[in-house]
Amino acid sequence: MDSTTHKFYHVHGMDSRDFLDTYFSNKEDMVFAEDSIKFPMAMFHYQFSSGRVEGTFLIDISIGSAIHNLYSASNSFRNIVILKFQEKCIMELNRWLHDRTGAYDWSHTSSAAAELEGTSHPDQLKETEMCLRSSIKQILKCDFEQENIISPVQLPLADCIISASILEVISKNEDEYMKNLEKTIKLLKPGGQLLLIGVLDTTYWSAGAERFHCFKCNEEFVKNAFGKLGLIIDYCAVQRRRNVSDIIDYKAMLFIVGRKGE
Repeated sequence: MDSTTHKFYHVHGMDSRDFLDTYFSNKEDMVFAEDSIKFPMAMFHYQFSSGRVEGTFLIDISIGSAIHNLYSASNSFRNIVILKFQEKCIMELNRWLHDRTGAYDWSHTSSAAAELEGTSHPDQLKETEMCLRSSIKQILKCDFEQENIISPVQLPLADCIISASILEVISKNEDEYMKNLEKTIKLLKPGGQLLLIGVLDTTYWSAGAERFHCFKCNEEFVKNAFGKLGLIIDYCAVQRRRNVSDIIDYKAMLFIVGRKGE
């Protein structure tokens, strides 16, 4: 398929359940766990458990309706607002948040979170999920076509923003990436931190039978983008791809933390 025919996540939408099954499930044929689950969860655990990231209010702007990146954050941040592009993802999240029939099974990730905390007792698994559920205060729709991506809603500036694999899928080129990154950090208070997960050197990804666009960028580009917008890099880690699949063509996972200037 020619890249010009690839769909855009924020424009065309996707099947949120297909996406979760493909990249985040506990199914035997799901090959991405080392990169999509274990790597980011370990990185977030390190940042939050070590006290490197502190505050009370956190905004999450990430692809799909995944929640595993927020377990460690919920131990510190008791006010979490999640921003989504699609109503389908909001509905999927709300099913899990309110423990409704048909909610996605994230028990494999709550187990992983508990193990990172040093325990795997069944009571701890329930407590891990309950802690996250109680910390999520709102799930809102966002639109990066607007200058204020949450308009007309007004939120206080965040102490921390998590952005996972979203900027590269909504940006057509370097200029759009920069503009979308700038809109993201406008929601961050001075001294606040952006924790970003990215997929490097990617041109496409798939969900179900559909193939989607991804802006191809490398570690150097992301670091330069942070610097140009005044983000001071506190931490950076790269994990080379640990699977074989033609569903997505990334080469590595990036985790980077940038602090907004005072």
